[in-house]
Amino acid sequence: MLNSIRNFSKTITAKIFLFIVAVPFVFWGMGDVFTSGNTNSLAKVNNENISTEDFIDHINELNINQNLIKDRLEDNILEEVLSRLISNKLIELEIKEANLVISDKILAEKIKTNSNFLDENLNFSRSKYEKFLISNNLTASRFEKNFKENEFREELFNYLGGGIKSPNFLVNNSYEDETKKINIEFINLENIYSKKENINNDDVKNYINKNKEKLKKDYIDFSYSKVTPKDLIGLDEYNDEFFTKIDEIESKLLNNVSFKDTIQTYDLKSISKNNFIPQSDKETIETKIYNLRNNEKSGVIDENDFFVIYEITKIENKIPNVNDSNFVNQVKQFIFNKNKFEFNKKILKKINDNNFFNSDFNKLVSGKNKIEKMLIKSKNDVEKFSSESLEVIYSLPIKSFALVADNEKNIYLVKILNHKVDKILENNELKNIYYIEANNLIKDKIFQTYDVYLNSKYTIKINEKTLERVKNYFR
Repeated sequence: MLNSIRNFSKTITAKIFLFIVAVPFVFWGMGDVFTSGNTNSLAKVNNENISTEDFIDHINELNINQNLIKDRLEDNILEEVLSRLISNKLIELEIKEANLVISDKILAEKIKTNSNFLDENLNFSRSKYEKFLISNNLTASRFEKNFKENEFREELFNYLGGGIKSPNFLVNNSYEDETKKINIEFINLENIYSKKENINNDDVKNYINKNKEKLKKDYIDFSYSKVTPKDLIGLDEYNDEFFTKIDEIESKLLNNVSFKDTIQTYDLKSISKNNFIPQSDKETIETKIYNLRNNEKSGVIDENDFFVIYEITKIENKIPNVNDSNFVNQVKQFIFNKNKFEFNKKILKKINDNNFFNSDFNKLVSGKNKIEKMLIKSKNDVEKFSSESLEVIYSLPIKSFALVADNEKNIYLVKILNHKVDKILENNELKNIYYIEANNLIKDKIFQTYDVYLNSKYTIKINEKTLERVKNYFR
């Protein structure tokens, strides 16, 4: 079965795909990175080497766009990818040590019975299999390798967490934790924060002076033209002639033919914008061009019903005009958020230091802001507070305090009054649900311990110089 499936990799389609996969290596300019010797070692797990080739292969497998990597270099995207690759290496070494084996026969059977590849009669469909490979940019051998690795991982985690039987007291604890009712008091802090309208001009000026670099924005000059078949070929028809001309225009721009000359050649009308910056989050042609300012300075955008040809001629990074009402409102919002953050930070510090008391809670009450009461019926009762906030509330003991948020992200100070627990778990269906949940909690603890064990078992070394060289190729 596996051999017959692999025959796909010998077809013309597969060869074309392999060529497509090879293209990024040509255009990414990674040639100098792939050198022999120690500089090609990006990381080591004990004595196992992770090369730059392994790393780039991994990036390609994840289908990460090159522009995304470039934009997020300073957010440590490559470090995140490398961390994932190292994790894969650790699991691979553990699988080898555990002597886990999956035969080709078993693997083939699993592929044959995979729901993605079954026809309406629930039989294996070669055409669906090949279509899946092509649509996911995979060769048969690559897919089988990934599939086998996933099966090994599943076997490993079954090996670690299989056979667990949760004791009844943990099942009951899980049930009680999920279903207990909690009485709370809470204060809406949104009514206490200093209002944005109370921020004066002096506050705005001081904030701007202290945060000039952070407040700078890109202003761009650009021109663009909306192009339809009627504009290019005189017909309302998207035919080969139209798309050929679009390709010609794109080629001209790529070959540094000016936008002005291109527009004149095809007798197209254009619109120019100077000192432009988006004034809202609404997506328009102008905002799309603005968002491309750090990528291609000229090009063609496909808008489905028409094409847009554009050229950005100037980008100026500067502080907006202080008389611009939109900018002033934005600065006021920054100040408001900062004041809000500082206010919450003080309360949170007192809570964490066990230095927040009922007297502090009551001091926050004013004429406009009263203490409200509520019974939270279960961990799934999201009528008032977000699911994340309920997790916090349900983790707290009686008479404790916490800052939580509602579904609109408004902030509240909550006090836990009491818990009401139903200790009777009689429904067998519910018992099974909480039995599985209790088992999963034990597995989580096992996997956390396993993670600590792996950290002590393996020595991981990163070649920072090589990583920096790889980063340079994406810059």
